[in-house]
Amino acid sequence: MKIDVFNHVFPIEFFEKVDGLMPDAAVKRWKSIKTIYDMDARLRMLDEFDDYQQIISMSQPPTDAIAGPDDSPALTRVANDGMARICREHPDRMPWFIASLPMNNTEAAIAEVDRVIDEHNAVGFQLFTNVNNKALDQPEFRDIFAKIAQRGKIIWLHPTRPATHPDYLTEDRSFYEIFWGFGWAYETSAAMARIVCSGMFDEIPDLKIIAHHWGAYAPHAEGRFTPAWENRNAVMGDEQGFAGKLKKPLVDYFKQDFYGDTAMFGAQAASQAGLDFFGADHSVFATDAPYDHEGGAYNIRSTLEVLNNLRCTDEDRQMMFEDNARRLFGI
Repeated sequence: MKIDVFNHVFPIEFFEKVDGLMPDAAVKRWKSIKTIYDMDARLRMLDEFDDYQQIISMSQPPTDAIAGPDDSPALTRVANDGMARICREHPDRMPWFIASLPMNNTEAAIAEVDRVIDEHNAVGFQLFTNVNNKALDQPEFRDIFAKIAQRGKIIWLHPTRPATHPDYLTEDRSFYEIFWGFGWAYETSAAMARIVCSGMFDEIPDLKIIAHHWGAYAPHAEGRFTPAWENRNAVMGDEQGFAGKLKKPLVDYFKQDFYGDTAMFGAQAASQAGLDFFGADHSVFATDAPYDHEGGAYNIRSTLEVLNNLRCTDEDRQMMFEDNARRLFGI
């Protein structure tokens, strides 16, 4: 069995709830991808693939980017209840889901962690790389991370960065889709670094995080981590010093406490780098379906081809395709 741990849907009841809250252009784009909200269309797309199941998650934007702290909890409940419904209706193809949280309301987010586990058996939680431009290592979010770890669940880390985020400070927006093409990978990498350098893994020992797209730039920055980054931090006298506070070398947190997924849009060399960095025991199969020109089939097909051509053993592939997911998520 191949268990796709990172792909996206929108429950139809969520569409109805956000009607009027989101820009028409965003809703129009979502509705142009029929397999993201029409589960009959999605199942027809999946007919091409045998021995394949999905752990579904909501697509972006996060609910806390759509609604304020008073309204985001109710919107999040609609999303999570809709995800649970899809899993009940399609247990052969989509038996599990990753829950969302209203990160702009800490008390409600902590309550939702318990609710979706106890009522719906959610396998984990999708958090985005910032909360309305706030870094995830801020104290207001620490109890949410601790609660998820205390319940024995995994965090899926998904990038988010708007076109209004400029690539240069003299400009007021990003040009040429750079905010997405390079910016999302930077967002993931920066969020990973903030989590590590702030000591969150030391403070919350059971914390486990899957970093989307095989850890973004982390595999390519391996040479900077230890000792170069730590030495630079110490020599520069940065007030945000971390090197003397962490319990192990910087690189070990990235390799041991994060997991990477295989959603690389068919990139063979970058996938090999991800596998070489994280290892098969810290890599999980994912496709980012349905975001391609075929409503998901291309991403699934190309990712399978990439994995079949990686320099690794059949045992490594078995771990990535199935064993790691069953072990990590208790499925």
